[in-house]
Amino acid sequence: MLSGKTAVITGASRGIGAAIAQKFASLGANVAIIYNGSEAGARTVLESIGDKVKCNIYQCNVADSQQCKDTVAKIIEDMGAIDILVNNAGITRDNLLVTMDEEDFDAVINTNLKGCYNMIKACGRNFIRKKQGRIINISSVSAIMGLAGQVNYSSSKAGVIALTKVVAREFGGKNVCCNAIAPGFITTDMTKDLGSEEEFLKSIPLKRLGNPEDVANLAAFLASDLSGYITGEVIRIDGGLAM
Repeated sequence: MLSGKTAVITGASRGIGAAIAQKFASLGANVAIIYNGSEAGARTVLESIGDKVKCNIYQCNVADSQQCKDTVAKIIEDMGAIDILVNNAGITRDNLLVTMDEEDFDAVINTNLKGCYNMIKACGRNFIRKKQGRIINISSVSAIMGLAGQVNYSSSKAGVIALTKVVAREFGGKNVCCNAIAPGFITTDMTKDLGSEEEFLKSIPLKRLGNPEDVANLAAFLASDLSGYITGEVIRIDGGLAM
């Protein structure tokens, strides 16, 4: 399904990013695992993939544009042209708006939104030269619903949706599809401290939390030729939470 493709995945040392890296590798893609803080986590994902495909790890703070440029150049040197970019790296710094520190607002915007911009820009000429590609941005149902205590996170993920639509228009003529995935409550380290599972389940028609593999399956579809006429879309994967 993805045989011979090279995928770059940010925030791939754990959670959704790790699941996407493992899923893509299982479908034949070579994978560049980008991490920021956890080299040990990235190496664990690397070991789980084994030698089925070519797989390397790269440290990069996606909020830093120069690091993104340098990392993408190194990936192309090591692995050849990039076919798929998954912008998954993200952080939370939750608080109510009136008590939120400006630094926490800026940090979330810089990683979650500017990080997507930095990586797409760093990979842009590669996609234009190839005249094909897939860009998948991980947004959130928080961008659609707005969640109290997440003014920075919701704003950043809403920005990701707008960015996705602009990129879809600008890159469409080069046969590059850009779509966003909006996960709901997925069982990851990032969501485990948000509150009780019982409270969440009251709002989810499917009556279960999602798992990273649910998101990875959707990402695999959007990365494949099966989705070649889909671009600029935001696809919720939330058990019906935000419908």
